[in-house]
Amino acid sequence: MATLIEVTDLKKHFPIRKGVLGRTVGNVLAVDGVSFSIDEGQTLGLVGESGCGKTTVGRAVLRLIEPTSGEIRVRGQEISGLSKSELRPLRRQMQIVFQDPFSSLSPRMTVGEIVGEGLEVHGIGTPAERARMIDDALGEVGLEASARERYPHEFSGGQRQRIAIARALVLKPRFMVLDEPTSALDMSVQAQIVDLLRDLQQRHKLAYLFISHDLKVVRALADEVVVLRDGKVVERGPAQQVFARPQTPYTKALIAAAFNLETVA
Repeated sequence: MATLIEVTDLKKHFPIRKGVLGRTVGNVLAVDGVSFSIDEGQTLGLVGESGCGKTTVGRAVLRLIEPTSGEIRVRGQEISGLSKSELRPLRRQMQIVFQDPFSSLSPRMTVGEIVGEGLEVHGIGTPAERARMIDDALGEVGLEASARERYPHEFSGGQRQRIAIARALVLKPRFMVLDEPTSALDMSVQAQIVDLLRDLQQRHKLAYLFISHDLKVVRALADEVVVLRDGKVVERGPAQQVFARPQTPYTKALIAAAFNLETVA
């Protein structure tokens, strides 16, 4: 199976500024030497407590924020040093679904405008072709084509997250960062979204970076797991192995808390 994403020694440091002149007096090491790879059709679960650097990793991999150092390869092509114009053709291949379906969709745009925005930005298709692509993307996430004329506030949280997934899917990406995509949803709706993501992955051979603090959801979806603590990788391995035989006290504590188990030292 082909490797789609390779991340090597990724670091992201944020400056600490003090004083009237805002002089830099130090750095916060938000991400400190993270490495992983994701194969086509596979899911890597990136887990850890809030503030451990998970979201920063996801955004840095997509170059939504600039890494301090490290290498990021997409199908073998190094993208860390590419300019914004050089990176633009690759943007279609790499998409993100955010945590909160309530704030990530513009309330002033129709669903059709939201889902089709990326097609316009990339100059894809005629208006008629775009309309068909939007309808197809909505159908793939289980929504009627008539949803195109409505606004986000007319939908439930689960439906809004389906709209957000359709917005990413319409560009036919190869890789998707899923940043806590189920954490704002009820348990029953979470299961539906996980089933949808699994189905889309199998259909399109998508690679997922699934960022979550919810280990139950990660266990249901991930093939590999990377555990972060304070920006550093403390454990990695096949999901089944990590959940059955965690190696570090930190991972054991996370799993115990998630599944209401007694922590075994």
